[in-house]
Amino acid sequence: MTQNSPIPFLKMNGLGNDFIIIDNRTLQLSFAVKQVRELANRQTGIGCDQLIVLEVSKRADIFMRIYNSQGGEVDACGNATRCVGYLLQAELGRPGSVIETNAGLLGATVRDGGDVSVDMGVPRLGWEQIPLSEEFYDTSRIELQLGPIDNPVLHSPCVVNVGNPHCIFWVEDLDAHDLATLGPFLENHFLFPEQANITLAKVESEEEVTIRVWERGAGLTKACGTAACATVVCAVRRKLTNRAIAVNLPGGALAMEWRQSDDHIMMTGAIELEYAGEFERADFAFV
Repeated sequence: MTQNSPIPFLKMNGLGNDFIIIDNRTLQLSFAVKQVRELANRQTGIGCDQLIVLEVSKRADIFMRIYNSQGGEVDACGNATRCVGYLLQAELGRPGSVIETNAGLLGATVRDGGDVSVDMGVPRLGWEQIPLSEEFYDTSRIELQLGPIDNPVLHSPCVVNVGNPHCIFWVEDLDAHDLATLGPFLENHFLFPEQANITLAKVESEEEVTIRVWERGAGLTKACGTAACATVVCAVRRKLTNRAIAVNLPGGALAMEWRQSDDHIMMTGAIELEYAGEFERADFAFV
């Protein structure tokens, strides 16, 4: 491939949470914020929630670098990990793979039928690990509320880090709250020095939760794998559900389990390879 050759990419999604995936192991491109934003732009670029850049890893089958649509680098994305795990099955000739991220090593397995499971590791529960700007002894219920003191609109969320910071509010009616308006404010609340993903969650039963997610740096999303991970952890900590549950998102359902044996979070769901394409380097200043 010459310096002027087009750049190949794959467009994939996990439950509608969509990605541009670029294999950078031989290309060795650098990605500036402006380039990421232009690629992610749905009107003038290719369009995606996250840009996934695959690189050589010295301790895993591949390294997965993740950029949100605003150009910032983030540490974890469960749905993207499932997509990359699916790709590695064909490349490696085996269903299991290990993917290195900034959040650590994640194991992926392609199941019979095509669904992909990912071991998302152990959640971080300490206030300094999430991180929060103030100390809270119990992060399953922190002091944060919106609205009047005597009748708050949202209050007492559970917070956790599952590769990125998450804040889960438990509500009785998901449609009663305008997450598109509340999300940006809460994402940038002073309690979250690294910003946070904001989730509204409704318990349907001991085996099922429905959520809506405002993803930091991306906005409203059809699906967020790490939010599903955070939801099962917070639900169990609040004694609202079992450890193995279905998490419903606008794009579909994920099978989640927070294993008691080792505290690891397991996530299983569908992925889709939409198409393969390429773009000219000059179109996005890769020259």
